[in-house]
Amino acid sequence: MSEGSGWLAGFKADYDRLFVEEWSPYVGAILLMLVIVALMINGLFWGVFGGVRHWGDAFNHLIGLAPLIGVPKVEEGFLTHRMSLMNIMLLLGAFSAALMSRQFLVNRPPKLELVWAALGGTLMGIGASLAGGCTTGGFFNPVLHSSPAGWMMWAGLLAGAVIGLKLLLWTLDHIEWGTQAPPTLETPPALLKAYPFIGLAIVVGVLVWTAGWYGSPDTVLVSRAVIVLLGFCIGFVMHRSRLCFARAFREPFMTAEGDMTKALILALAIGIPVAAFLFQKKVIDPYIAIPPTFWIGSLLGGLVFGIGMVFAGGCASGSLWRMGEGHVKLWVAMFFFAWMGSTASALLKKAGLTSIDEENVETFEITAVGYQAYWPDLLPGWGWTLLVGGALLALWYAFVRYNESTEKFTVL
Repeated sequence: MSEGSGWLAGFKADYDRLFVEEWSPYVGAILLMLVIVALMINGLFWGVFGGVRHWGDAFNHLIGLAPLIGVPKVEEGFLTHRMSLMNIMLLLGAFSAALMSRQFLVNRPPKLELVWAALGGTLMGIGASLAGGCTTGGFFNPVLHSSPAGWMMWAGLLAGAVIGLKLLLWTLDHIEWGTQAPPTLETPPALLKAYPFIGLAIVVGVLVWTAGWYGSPDTVLVSRAVIVLLGFCIGFVMHRSRLCFARAFREPFMTAEGDMTKALILALAIGIPVAAFLFQKKVIDPYIAIPPTFWIGSLLGGLVFGIGMVFAGGCASGSLWRMGEGHVKLWVAMFFFAWMGSTASALLKKAGLTSIDEENVETFEITAVGYQAYWPDLLPGWGWTLLVGGALLALWYAFVRYNESTEKFTVL
């Protein structure tokens, strides 16, 4: 082998390790938490449902339903609304990672799966509206921000995952219509060969985009530049490590596999004390990511969302990165998630059940389905707060580890 060909082979091997071979979910969890901490240092937080609902609001205005149910006027564009931009960048990051690993493929599911996508997305929209967020904004962020609302949604998600799996198992035994998958679309070899270069071009384009906005005289664009870069990183990391909150809640009951759950526990174990330090130093207001839904809204919303994510095949963030990989089912699920999330949010507000002004993060909020609960206000200081958070994570880990060994809680 010549020196030149040996160098190329080594370069290809390194490329494959980074961009083709699947990353450990534990590595992905740590990297994800680093990105989230970077957002928090910049006074921001990771969210998904707010952006998804923004898309649904726009659709409801497009079809003329918005005035009838009280959907607010859409003031910002998809690329200037913070959460919408973050979602778009997550999707773009996953798309880039899928191209660079040559894993992008338009995946068409059987017709029945499209029905489940619509049903799952609808339930996810209703659940997120009740809980004040999806698995990110209703569970992960509140737990990270030391709120029992996150743990209430956690309990609902666990119950919902079990119910969803049992219902899905029943459908497999009783429904035969629409189970035949359409033929797989073949990717032209020349296009497949070009995928890594297209993916790399997207990475370069995002860096140029970030630099352009960061150097802009427009203060709004400057603040959004951080979201462009870090949102893209979230999508890239989640795709490469296959991180999915739906799997973290579903897999222990379906296959007893617990690696994804333990990776999520690791991320929170790292993030909770770091977030506590940032709150104490007043770098970011913890209430900015705590929904006023403790405890009824969080528990009930988690239950409905948990059932929905099993039928949809992914949670909110998991659906976004799998959309970037080419899964048509998740595009359908996301459409119904956005539409029903907007519709349910408007109807719940109109009924006086949830917050009237969700953009107001300066005041303590109380609604008919709960309030903004914060452990340091409920417990005597940060010592007890961290102790309770750590104990709950330890109990979750013990349950998952026990189930891995015994498979006593699998429902399939």
